[in-house]
Amino acid sequence: MVRVFALLSALGLLFWGLGQTGGTVAYPQGYRTWTHVKSMIVEKGHPLYELVGGLHHIYANEKAMQGYRANPRVFPEGSVIVFDLLEPVVGNHAVVEGERKAVIVMEKDSRRFARTGNWGYALFPGNSRTPANIDVNSCYECHKGAANTDFVFSVYRP
Repeated sequence: MVRVFALLSALGLLFWGLGQTGGTVAYPQGYRTWTHVKSMIVEKGHPLYELVGGLHHIYANEKAMQGYRANPRVFPEGSVIVFDLLEPVVGNHAVVEGERKAVIVMEKDSRRFARTGNWGYALFPGNSRTPANIDVNSCYECHKGAANTDFVFSVYRP
């Protein structure tokens, strides 16, 4: 629990700032029933470990799935992608889900989020439905590295 709090504190300090410009991103109710895009584990040694180390599950609503399937990859308005970040628990020769560290959300809306590549960002710490105050410009700066895939890093694994 202390590690989760420390991670969330670090995330808050890293992203704290102006908050969402142009609107807010809501908590994605029922996202675990959406399409599962992929899972991965970010371990120590990865450049983003301190920020998002752990077990990741990525989910997409139907509009986002249209973007994942498109070539070139362009996501339509209303796309929502959820990054469910959990503490990995290793034992008995298995890795299983531990406590939730955060739910991180991207929502595409060119009217509300034009200044950040048409995507809004939110971070919901732990099991909270209340978003943390984040500097979405930091999110956008990182996601610029995926500008050729509409600012989305993940690839759908059918």
